[in-house]
Amino acid sequence: MFNKRIIVTVAALAAITISLSACSSTPTPAASGAVDAKTATSVSAFGGMAGLVKAANAEGALNVIALPDNWANYGKIIAAFKEKYPKITVNSALPDGSSAEEIKAADDLAGQDTAPDVFDLGPAVTLASTAKFAPYKVATWADVPTANKEKTGLWVNDYTGLMSVGYDSSVIKTAPKKLSDLLGSSYKGKVAINGDPTQAGAAFAAVGLAAIQSGGSAADFQPGVDFFSKLAKAGNFLPLDPTPATIASGETPVVFDWSYNNLAQATTTPNWKTVVFSGSAYGSYYSQAINKGAPHPAAARLWQEFIYSPTAQNLYLAAGAFPVQIAAMDKAGTTDAKALAVAGKMPSQFVSPTEAQTTAAGALLTAKWAAAVSQ
Repeated sequence: MFNKRIIVTVAALAAITISLSACSSTPTPAASGAVDAKTATSVSAFGGMAGLVKAANAEGALNVIALPDNWANYGKIIAAFKEKYPKITVNSALPDGSSAEEIKAADDLAGQDTAPDVFDLGPAVTLASTAKFAPYKVATWADVPTANKEKTGLWVNDYTGLMSVGYDSSVIKTAPKKLSDLLGSSYKGKVAINGDPTQAGAAFAAVGLAAIQSGGSAADFQPGVDFFSKLAKAGNFLPLDPTPATIASGETPVVFDWSYNNLAQATTTPNWKTVVFSGSAYGSYYSQAINKGAPHPAAARLWQEFIYSPTAQNLYLAAGAFPVQIAAMDKAGTTDAKALAVAGKMPSQFVSPTEAQTTAAGALLTAKWAAAVSQ
């Protein structure tokens, strides 16, 4: 799945660019003040990292959206960004929002200073929203496998997890060992998924997991829809969007969610356990993208550079999320060994949908999901 390439670090690229600029009699766009951050497609448009940092500092702010602190370690990632770039204020909006709500916010706030600068999106919403994105290739572009990025840089995968089931062991005394266990009477009114699968990446992946565990595949989500239809008819499906608060209060005692989210929940809910079913594991990469109408376009690009640095990639890993550049980091010796020990190895039977499969599954869910889970 991963292509191994030599890392070209941001710092090294910046040093090379600055060195070449110093020897040239022609000023760079950044040096002449002519750079337009909204159209910049790489750090070279700013004359290197120093120029990008200067432009981002001048903007003084970055608007992120739908990044909960306990989701894939985003609390620590944002803190690390702020520590590295203290002149940039990070404004975090709608932390529990879905991917679809990120795009809606960009539309509703278009032209305003409060519009999101960057997105972190599930696959179906990513592929349906490319007209909203500005192309940008980070300095470590070559370290991202070809299958994990749009060729012009409209979107780039950043991390994936494994779809899992979290449960309150004080309520569910026997851990579920297979998907069909959730159809049992002891799960009546207890099983939730993280959002609406037509709008949220985690919920989309829950249906994907159900599909591959029920005789379907990444190319055939229908068995997954059928499973949740059975769950609803049994009275076990809980149509409530789970949050850390609903889990802590006991309102949502069983939750389909990414392994990194369920593992994080266990740090605040002592009885919370996580199960990854044996057999085929389902994963789906989230993607970074820059809002074409970003009010802080330089800061947006600096955020992208930071996300694809070893610092942020290792912070994903420390939370149990697998960063997209892990193969290149392994080869370069920049993978955090302690973080890797926490995350473990990617399973051998790992299923992740292609662009075409994601688009087809999204269309299927749009057409059939609501009716399948209505009670």
